[in-house]
Amino acid sequence: MGRMAPLLKLGLPKGSLQEATLQLFQKAGFRFTVSGRSYSVLCDDPEIEAVLIRAQEMARYVEQGLFDVGLTGKDWIEETGARVVEVAELIYAKQSMRPVRWVLAVPEASAIHSAKDLQGKRIATEVVGLTRRYLERHGVQAEVEFSWGATEIKAPYFVDAIVEVTETGSSLRANQLRIVDTVLESTTRLIANAKAWADPAKREKIESIALLLQAAIQAEGKVGLKMNVPQARLEEVVALLPSLTSPTVSHLAASEWVAIEIIAEESEVKRLIPSLRRAGARGIIEYPLNKVID
Repeated sequence: MGRMAPLLKLGLPKGSLQEATLQLFQKAGFRFTVSGRSYSVLCDDPEIEAVLIRAQEMARYVEQGLFDVGLTGKDWIEETGARVVEVAELIYAKQSMRPVRWVLAVPEASAIHSAKDLQGKRIATEVVGLTRRYLERHGVQAEVEFSWGATEIKAPYFVDAIVEVTETGSSLRANQLRIVDTVLESTTRLIANAKAWADPAKREKIESIALLLQAAIQAEGKVGLKMNVPQARLEEVVALLPSLTSPTVSHLAASEWVAIEIIAEESEVKRLIPSLRRAGARGIIEYPLNKVID
């Protein structure tokens, strides 16, 4: 018998989000193998056929059915105007777990301090459509030109302002640019083709992927803690636990001891463990978490 065709064609973002995306999928339980410079990616799930493609092109290809499902930014969905199903918001990025921003930026000495000051000016950006709609919202007419890259260096030499993506603003500051306004805040979205979403088998698989990816994000920065506590000191130990944590308490064979298990922020553990030890907790174990599902 020949090999059955995969259930889903999955588009993965190539470029700045590639490594973060592959790591997220690995935590979710899907392992991908990238072969050299190839755009095709092997997946340990036989129901998935994956290809790397630029995030800028993803929404259009998903809309056309070349992919059943893919990951791209909200910015590129809006820029292309693609009609796709937004299955889930996935807040992760290449440097942080924060959304990215497309910002209007100008040279530090520029007289531009608001959108209104852009009247008759020249703007360079990769997101021409987003920028034009931003200007329309503010009732401003300005020339918007597509930038093929290195947008930060084009002001003030070639243009009056730029619209560029940033996570931290460090690259803009390094180029002596000042942020005037946020044009769009964007996070990564898991998107699906409308026909694929209408197919019960494909939809079930897409929803499962979404659940596991969100669970992996939910686990980011968290760890599990297990410990044994004398029954007599249970209240003292519980009082030390993070206020938002609901601990699991189990009785041990030795009736004077109980076992406690919690999920905690990894950043709190270095303070928490010594306090728990002093309060009587013993056999404290810290373990990593791949997924947290509410």
